[in-house]
Amino acid sequence: MKKEFNKTYIRLTGLALIMAVQLGVLILIGSVAGAANAQSSTYDHPKMSPELDQIFAANPTSESRVNIVVQTPSTPTRSLIDAMGGTDGLAPKKLVNLTIVIGHVPAHKLDDIANRSDVTYVSFDREARKTGHISATTGTDVARNLAGGSPTYNGSGIGVAVLDSGIWASHESILNTDGTTRVRYSQDFTGEGTTADKYGHGSHVAGILNADSSVASGAYRGIAPAAHLINLRVLGSQGTGKLSSLLSAFDWILTNRTTYNIRVVNLSLGTNAVDSYKRDPLCLAARKLVDAGVVVVAAAGNQGKDSSGRSIYGLIHSPGNDPSVITVGATNTFGTNARLDDVVASYSSKGPTRSYWTDSAGVKHYDNLVKPDLVAPGNRVIAPQSNGNYLVTNNPTLDANVSIYATKEQMFLSGTSMAAPVVAGAAALMLQANPKLTPNMVKAILMYTAQQIRGANHLQQGAGMVNIEGAVKLARLVRQDLTSTTAVGTPMLTTTTPPSPYTTINGETFAWSRGLIMDHTWATGENLITKYQGIYKLGVLIGDGTVETNGVLISDGVLISDGVLIGDSLLTSSGVLIADGSPFLASGVLIGDGVLIADGVLIADGVLISDGVLIGDQTLATSVQAASSNAMLQGDATASMEVEVDVEVLPADPSSLTATAASSTQINLAWTDNSDNEDGFAIERCAGSTCTNFVQIATVGPNVKTFASTGLLSRTTYRYRVRAFNSVGSSAYSNIASATTLR
Repeated sequence: MKKEFNKTYIRLTGLALIMAVQLGVLILIGSVAGAANAQSSTYDHPKMSPELDQIFAANPTSESRVNIVVQTPSTPTRSLIDAMGGTDGLAPKKLVNLTIVIGHVPAHKLDDIANRSDVTYVSFDREARKTGHISATTGTDVARNLAGGSPTYNGSGIGVAVLDSGIWASHESILNTDGTTRVRYSQDFTGEGTTADKYGHGSHVAGILNADSSVASGAYRGIAPAAHLINLRVLGSQGTGKLSSLLSAFDWILTNRTTYNIRVVNLSLGTNAVDSYKRDPLCLAARKLVDAGVVVVAAAGNQGKDSSGRSIYGLIHSPGNDPSVITVGATNTFGTNARLDDVVASYSSKGPTRSYWTDSAGVKHYDNLVKPDLVAPGNRVIAPQSNGNYLVTNNPTLDANVSIYATKEQMFLSGTSMAAPVVAGAAALMLQANPKLTPNMVKAILMYTAQQIRGANHLQQGAGMVNIEGAVKLARLVRQDLTSTTAVGTPMLTTTTPPSPYTTINGETFAWSRGLIMDHTWATGENLITKYQGIYKLGVLIGDGTVETNGVLISDGVLISDGVLIGDSLLTSSGVLIADGSPFLASGVLIGDGVLIADGVLIADGVLISDGVLIGDQTLATSVQAASSNAMLQGDATASMEVEVDVEVLPADPSSLTATAASSTQINLAWTDNSDNEDGFAIERCAGSTCTNFVQIATVGPNVKTFASTGLLSRTTYRYRVRAFNSVGSSAYSNIASATTLR
């Protein structure tokens, strides 16, 4: 489906590819017909790239065509141009300002071209792919290949339930190469009778988690592009929903989690956290999921400031106020893949949690938990746009104008809603690497490997910025034979030496936080990862690892082993370890009966309130809500993720065409589809064993790989060839295949 406006098509030429390399684009080796089946060979031409050596060695007489880049010592000669020419209409292209010729030649010509005296070197015309900003800055790109590519950590096999405004399942970013969607199941809980994303929020969230590289060469790639999605629509066409819808969706997950292997739930939404997590039905439902082995990730909320910019503490939303949930705040990356310049977004909700219960004397007892648990990129993120959605229709500047095709279009959104799916995707990768991890293990590893942000306190950043490389690396090392009966203190890793607690992303090396957030404080110590802790099993909370004695928190000797230090104050971080920094708030203020800290008191750089106060104070409620809405639509007005326009290119050539006689009047064709951007295939035929007068006889749609040629003469030889096409043009032809009809 095309959008209403027009844009100029851009053909990606060899020059564009070379320029992309010079600009630091990640280069990957693409697939070539026959290369996958090539046998190992010692053929090593000094003037030919290794990929071409392999292709030529596999079949020195092959007619399959290969895209090549030929370097010459001076202006390319006419003789070379002629030698590289073909009859398929794709003449070699000489780059005017470079001594290079781009060609599309039969594989059997590779050796002859490389042997020429007017050729310096012949390279395979490799595919260029950008690194996605979110996948790069979070360390996901590094994490993918921690197992040497076998497997690639991409979330394969893991089901992630997205509870949101629906998912546009036809967006290119969440389609498999065969055209099927990665949305495995959809159900509406709003009563509107659709699972489509009319609001525009859910598809954006799903893309951050699951988008592949099909748009703009991977500039908007998500964290877990091979995970499968379960689309549970709990928000309506204008982005609102009911608690009952959420609870119904939770109930559905508890019933169907094993059917779809749902290991992770993403909640980029929330309700006001008024009731204590011990009584809030949404928190209790989330706890049941966690106790059943499902990781629950929730957005912290966008109420970290009021409309005047004053910092507000205490507005963590439900179910993010539950200690079993992984609660995620947002960072501002300023659009750079570097991490040292990242800060907590101004609007990201801060702890402590201010949900409460009231005793018989009318005294409120606040939960006062330290939240969020960690933070992730969430400011002005570009991700999939559902077609005709409410948000873009009413806020046209959200449209990133990436593509002329609605199925490839992207949009801007900001908030902790965008940060949550980054962490949900991280959990999917970790569970792919180690499916035996419990939700508490996933949470602990994410916190232990996080990067502390200098100048941010624990109520702003929790354990720090998500570090997916470190999390997957540590997850791979955790033993898979640990159970709920494993003794506390048992070795937890498969190695006797713990991994180095450092990660390098985009050339920057940083320390892991080496600690956990535990209800009202933090804990640190290498034994948190080298020895099994009772807080990692199902049915308990990480915060259960501490007990209060005379207003002081100490470790629980039953659930926590020795060698773990419990903090006595929340800190403003120095940017290294969770235990490094200056005291910000004594833990004793948060514990006990929860009455010691009151609403409206000044706390460091802001004011502490609760949702109960927010509801009662209409002026304050209006101010904070206005700031929250503005955060989603505009974010922090700083440098941000850059728009990369989706460039249309020619489809890749089909290959391995075969023709088989089925009867006296029919020949069946089959071929390999090597492209992910074709609009269809054109089939051409001629009669006779040596004929060359091909005529197009039919076209078929994208992803089709077979065709039945009917109405033929008996005992007649026919020759066939196939080409792919899209709006830019046509690929070269496949190999020619022939067959003779039966008697």
